[in-house]
Amino acid sequence: MTESPIKTAEQIENLKGLLTPIAEREPGPVLLCLQAVQTHYGYVPEGAVAVVAEVCNVTRADAHGVFSYYSDLRKTPPPLISVRLCAAEACQAVGGRALAAAWGEACAADPNLAGATGTDEPVFCLGNCALGPAALVNDQLIGNVSVEALKSAVAAAQNAAEASL
Repeated sequence: MTESPIKTAEQIENLKGLLTPIAEREPGPVLLCLQAVQTHYGYVPEGAVAVVAEVCNVTRADAHGVFSYYSDLRKTPPPLISVRLCAAEACQAVGGRALAAAWGEACAADPNLAGATGTDEPVFCLGNCALGPAALVNDQLIGNVSVEALKSAVAAAQNAAEASL
């Protein structure tokens, strides 16, 4: 498990400072606050849900319920490269299921490719139905995607990650 950056009273107060303006101006601010935490840290670290609950004046159970409901909210830092394949009906109708199987085979056959991607997960609609099958590599949306296009996007993401280190 990743060490939480929210341990000290000062860190808790800093997080409250980030969240209080959101909670004061928005109705039902729990999701918005959780998204703000994730934007700030890259994930929702341990202890943050309790701070969100306090700032939003809801129970920890309510805040945790929102956190656990939305699959885009994560409790660990994101991998350097994330591949998300659309599993919605429109993409399945144009080869999404076959693409997912072929991508799995490509990753199994190439240790460098498999090791490069920290997550390969389905997502239920990327909003790119007209250009299915669709995929998201990190923040890059790809339509009419193929295994070769995924390999190319992963290579580009690897290069970008290496350049930023």
